[in-house]
Amino acid sequence: MNSVITALAQAFKSLFHPKMLALMLWPMLLAMALWTGALLLFWGGWISGLTSLVQETGLEQWIAQGALSALAHYLTGVILVLLLLPAIYVTALLITAFFAMPAMVNHVAQKNYPELARARGGSTAGSIGNATMAIVVYAVGWGVSLPLWLFSPLALLIPVILLAYLNQRLFRYDALAEHASREEYAQVIERATPRLYLLGAVVSLLQFVPLLNLFAPVYVALAFIHLCLAELQQLRRQV
Repeated sequence: MNSVITALAQAFKSLFHPKMLALMLWPMLLAMALWTGALLLFWGGWISGLTSLVQETGLEQWIAQGALSALAHYLTGVILVLLLLPAIYVTALLITAFFAMPAMVNHVAQKNYPELARARGGSTAGSIGNATMAIVVYAVGWGVSLPLWLFSPLALLIPVILLAYLNQRLFRYDALAEHASREEYAQVIERATPRLYLLGAVVSLLQFVPLLNLFAPVYVALAFIHLCLAELQQLRRQV
């Protein structure tokens, strides 16, 4: 728990460095621009496809007969919004992971962990494979759980659980790729999994806070860099 709090505090300090401020907004703004463009191009097709799906499953009729009958007419639009909001946020996370992480890792390592040797156990192929697995698992979990988001008290808990997984899986590899060997990476993940998930759950809450969610991807990445490098440093000291 202490290491998670320390990582969050260190990430907050790192966030206000000029190099990090330069990275802070553009991942989210780029993700918003990409999805806004896609929405303008494919709005008709998406609405038509969702409408057919809703009608086939009988979901609209079920809602129309219940307490949420006022939402039946707008159901397709509600579902589309539920799809787009996490899509924008996850896209911003991916942009941060692929394009900003190397600069962020270098900055944090030089400033906070200058004595940490670089074993370079990661690779570009490994990063792509890791990110692909993270997105596939997240997308499947999100799709399967979508009905619970609409009609269950779990609607507030499920997004946090899914993002906790996505955050830790997406950022842990790139945070350690430059400094840890393959063996060290496996050891860090084994010993730090509870803390990685806890950090992932805590920072997942930022996506629900207006304005703060604009720079959340960069802050999330910094928090995982600090936690993972600190875990690696502790591992080496114990050897």
